[in-house]
Amino acid sequence: MRISDILRRKGTAVATVRPDDTVGALLAVLAEHNIGAVVVSPDGTAIAGIASERDVVRHLHRAGPGLLDRPVAEIMTERVRTCGPDAQVDGLRRTMTEHRVRHLPVVDEDRLIGIVSIGDVVKSAIDALESEREHLVDYIQRAP
Repeated sequence: MRISDILRRKGTAVATVRPDDTVGALLAVLAEHNIGAVVVSPDGTAIAGIASERDVVRHLHRAGPGLLDRPVAEIMTERVRTCGPDAQVDGLRRTMTEHRVRHLPVVDEDRLIGIVSIGDVVKSAIDALESEREHLVDYIQRAP
């Protein structure tokens, strides 16, 4: 299965914030969309970084409540791992596990076209196993 198959099912909408948005605004976007991370982008297509709930918690612990008025650029992860729409889900699962990342933006020709979470990857694996199980049951039931 390819990443484009996941995006076809879940959609390509990506929540983004600008690097100069406040951490408080970031939290509002996370809550509004019930998500764990957003892509930081100046224009909705280029990737400047990624910011997650974990980033907020780590920095909030150090900086205190004043962090909420600071720009997202101060807490975001700048080195963002990405994948293309033609990448295989199995390879992505390995990348996410090895590098301990839960969200990977999907990029095509240097443009943000979607995002895949570890939950999306796990769901695709469960769906594939369920499909395989159904085929095996059907095969066994048809055997003389």
